[in-house]
Amino acid sequence: MPLDTTEDRSFSRRAMKAELLDAETELKLAYAWRDHRDEEALHRLITAYMRLAISMASKFRRYGAPMNDLIQEAGLGLMKAADKFDPDRGVRFSTYAVWWIKASIQDFVMRNWSMVRTGSTSSQKSLFFNMRRVQARLEREAAARGEQIDRYEMHRMISEEIGVPQHDVEMMEGRLSGSDFSLNSLQSADEDGREWIDALEDDGAQAAELVEDRLDNDQLREWLLVAMQALNRRERFIVRERKLRPTPRTLESLGDELGLSKERVRQLEAAAFEKMRKSLVSQSREVRHFLL
Repeated sequence: MPLDTTEDRSFSRRAMKAELLDAETELKLAYAWRDHRDEEALHRLITAYMRLAISMASKFRRYGAPMNDLIQEAGLGLMKAADKFDPDRGVRFSTYAVWWIKASIQDFVMRNWSMVRTGSTSSQKSLFFNMRRVQARLEREAAARGEQIDRYEMHRMISEEIGVPQHDVEMMEGRLSGSDFSLNSLQSADEDGREWIDALEDDGAQAAELVEDRLDNDQLREWLLVAMQALNRRERFIVRERKLRPTPRTLESLGDELGLSKERVRQLEAAAFEKMRKSLVSQSREVRHFLL
């Protein structure tokens, strides 16, 4: 996969011509950045090892990401490595930077592989980048022995080889089996063919359910109106204020308005509910008798 623009190719050529740092110079630059935040030293260190980042980015071209994006992610990993590098540990910066560059590229590839999150755990990450390679090797070895490996056995062998749970292998196989497809794409080449989204089941209420719900609600509303008529004016007021308002009023506020104690309002409310309950029971019996 070539670089996307002339500018990208020019950047790559400049990176390949950058100076090669010996261990002593590299150490001085690392100390200058860590101890004095010398940006010139950081720039020199990053520029010298940008060829390493580009080289590692090229190894991930087969995953379909644009090369310039891979290089940018590799560069970010290189800068993270420079910021966290401790020269006192006696390790070459290039050795330390490899892990950060690789991790940054891998995270980018997995984020952009699919709209569905491919994986976040270390085992899923290991599977994503190693499963196809391990599977191909196992198939070659089996073919050399004149054997065939079924799907279940292959999953088990990959699980043991990479050191991950078998159900993770099965899940990752499904994720890697194909790329994302639009639900608005046609099911066939025919222009009049329906889109895949038309084949999805509608989890909303169906027409019959909507009609039944509307009839039930109408019946319940009628029963409640009849039950409310069994109450006197004060009881209807209490029920309306306590149960039919968007924000129910408190017993205390109703008591203040009616000149009653809080306990007396509670008693009137309970008596009103009992009258309504009896009315609803009576009406439901009449309906059942009519249906029978």
